[in-house]
Amino acid sequence: MKILVGVKRVVDANVKVRVKSDGTGVDLTNAKMAINPFCEIAIEEAIRMQEAGSAEEIIAISIGPQVCQEQIRTALALGADRGILVKTDLHIEPLEIAKILQAVVVKEQIDLVILGKQSIDTDNNQVGQMLAALCNYPQGTFASKAELKDGKIEVTREIDGGEQTVLLNLPAVITTDLRLNEPRYASLPNIMKAKQKPIDLKTPEDYGVDISPRLKSLKVEEPTKRETGIKVASVEELVGKLRKEGAI
Repeated sequence: MKILVGVKRVVDANVKVRVKSDGTGVDLTNAKMAINPFCEIAIEEAIRMQEAGSAEEIIAISIGPQVCQEQIRTALALGADRGILVKTDLHIEPLEIAKILQAVVVKEQIDLVILGKQSIDTDNNQVGQMLAALCNYPQGTFASKAELKDGKIEVTREIDGGEQTVLLNLPAVITTDLRLNEPRYASLPNIMKAKQKPIDLKTPEDYGVDISPRLKSLKVEEPTKRETGIKVASVEELVGKLRKEGAI
């Protein structure tokens, strides 16, 4: 079985981002970058499947500028076998990402695609679902458990009412939730070995995908600061304050 894993370069989850003074976007100057946390979970799950003898090859793919090679190298150090960088300096939208991934799935004859359910920068939560629709593959989104069984994959999904278990025929697409696993750290020997693993450089044009932007960001603003909370002595006082402020 061949597994394709998505790897997105994002600002490190521990970094407090700042909005540019002109409101055109987020200031990434000197910001620490890392693999999207949900993508790390996807990599870990693919590695565990390979260690169990269920997967022969893991391909890590990233779409973005040249510096995304750093995150692919990290994925290779964690256990992926080879990488693909689809190089573009443009901001690329979810549908175009899904179209590129679809072309890679067809070319590489992928049996299972594992993606993070969303990225912590744009928070779109769209690519996995779009890819499954384009490929006409079954999908198991928000996976908290995934187990291969007799050529199929059983996925336990996080849903509003609790959990849902689905059995998917392969090839399939799954997206990872936080409870699926705990990602490992790359060891120093594996980091050194990763430098010798191949990364294929491609462009969107190689896959016949037009990535011309269809959306335009008008303005980016800091969220409104929350006011300090107060304590009330009784329900009556609470209701009175809410009425005074026009909340009820």
